[in-house]
Formats: sequence, C-alpha cells, structure tokens
Amino acid sequence: MGGFFGTASKEDCVFDLFYAVDYHSHLGTRRAGMAVYDSETGFDKAIHDIENAPFRTKFRSESTSMHGNLGIGCISDFEA
Repeated sequence: MGGFFGTASKEDCVFDLFYAVDYHSHLGTRRAGMAVYDSETGFDKAIHDIENAPFRTKFRSESTSMHGNLGIGCISDFEA
C-alpha cells in the first residue's frame, strides 16, 4: 500500500507537505518523495529510500531548503 498528498497554497507549502507525507508514513516503508514548484525557482525534489530510517529523518534537512507553493509527496512499499 502507499499514499500521496498534494497541496496548493498562496504561501510556501513545504511545511504542510512535509508533515502530511510524514503522517502517511505508516502506509509505506520503502520509498518516499517530495516535489515542490515555485514560479521563481522552478521545481525542487527529493527522493529517498526509507527502509532503514524513517521519513522524517531522511527529509528534514532537505525540506528546510525547499520552497514552493505547489507540492506533492508520496510514500510507497514498492519501487514502481
């Protein structure tokens, strides 16, 4: 099983995206990713293997440098 979350905001949405995908972390334990879009800087993404460490640990440092008002995140038990 897996889960995904998307958000669109007038303000920066990375904080909401990070915690929403983390909330879904019980749905998958193999792969996770986040992608955000900002009209000035374009796309920013991060994808990690989360088999040996939880989502929050793998993504916390990257999420502080990401900026955007559109975002999508996913968590999965499978590569595809």
